[in-house]
Amino acid sequence: MGRGTAPRVLLLGALIMGAGLPRPAHAQQGTQPQLDSLRARIQALEARLDSMSTLPAAPAVRTPGQYMNIGFSALADFGWSSESDVASLQTGDHDPQVRGFTIPNEEITLDGAVDPYFQGFANVVYKLDAQGESAVELEEAYFLTLSLPHNLQLKAGQFFAEFGRQNQQHPHAWPFADQPLVLGRMFGAEGLRSQGARLSWLAPTPWYAEVMVSALNSAGGTTASFRSDESPEIHGGQLQERAVRSVGDLLLVPRIAASFDLTPTQTVVLGASAALGPNNSGPDARTRIYGADAYWKWKAATAQAGFPFVSLQSEVMVRRYDAAQRQAAAEPAVSLPAETLRDGGYYAQLLWGIRPRIVAGLRGEAVSGDAAAFESPLRTDRTRVSPDLTIYPTEFSKIRVQYNYDHRDGIGNDHSLWLQFEFLLGAHAAHKF
Repeated sequence: MGRGTAPRVLLLGALIMGAGLPRPAHAQQGTQPQLDSLRARIQALEARLDSMSTLPAAPAVRTPGQYMNIGFSALADFGWSSESDVASLQTGDHDPQVRGFTIPNEEITLDGAVDPYFQGFANVVYKLDAQGESAVELEEAYFLTLSLPHNLQLKAGQFFAEFGRQNQQHPHAWPFADQPLVLGRMFGAEGLRSQGARLSWLAPTPWYAEVMVSALNSAGGTTASFRSDESPEIHGGQLQERAVRSVGDLLLVPRIAASFDLTPTQTVVLGASAALGPNNSGPDARTRIYGADAYWKWKAATAQAGFPFVSLQSEVMVRRYDAAQRQAAAEPAVSLPAETLRDGGYYAQLLWGIRPRIVAGLRGEAVSGDAAAFESPLRTDRTRVSPDLTIYPTEFSKIRVQYNYDHRDGIGNDHSLWLQFEFLLGAHAAHKF
């Protein structure tokens, strides 16, 4: 709709009312000549409106800085767990963190067209940790190109790496109150994100197929399996500082994804990803993470507002962490041998859109790690089962209740019950299909 369209419609409505047009009841009894007369009067009023209008026409191309969408999403959790140290159960930075109340993610979202060639995005997050301390972080800030040839697109800035399906989703788009265990195992509490660039190519195939590769900085708290200061928690050795000497010291994240319509009511999306880069256990040590994901959705041909539907999503990941020969961080006199730490895990989740704005879910997941010279709590075997129910009073709010049954080898079983509330203000992006 052009910039002058809305005022013209309003003015036209006022002129029609002032012209004394027949009321609907009269119109229903009218004859064809009366209808023809009505059309002629409307055309005359439109011509009169054109002669009166002094509003400038909308430009054909948006100019830089012409508009910006602003949105705000707020999450709050309340619940209880049989484990008093809730943080030892929850691996995600935006998961419930304590018995009682948690404020895990309050997010300001900005996006807009920079000019005909670029679009910009930014997400600023405010949160409270388990001790109630405030933290603010620039979660994402990047641009996307809009007009590269040959179906190419460039993305650059700070962003979530496109590995699998859930890593790049923000908490307000999650179908459960916490992130899957395997994402916490592979990518750490905040997910895999960093500074860099991503180039993608949309293949000219009859179905959707996209190939992409990201080159990112491999250091920082959001690259837990790579050159993170927290890496000793994985390999148990003293931290080895590593400079960026070549492209090989960057983090590379390739991905390929394809979507197929099985029937007019069923769609499947398949993907494969990898994350390859250096780690801090030694001067030449590296980490390799591989993943595969699948998504299937059925939506009734007679669906209203997207309901009813059934969807199934699953991701499986494996990690090969090369730990160099190193001195133990806790006991410098102890030397740990060179070894490859092997981990893996998966989750599978089923969502049933029962009727408009009511969704039931069930998620099962497991993670495990091979025995090693250093036994890390971050590599223990775990399983979890989580049913939940989400009610959306409107598209701008939701209420969710979720139960977690956790089993940790060598520790035992735990039960948790969480209630989550969310509201949205302003513009908000569409959720990932």
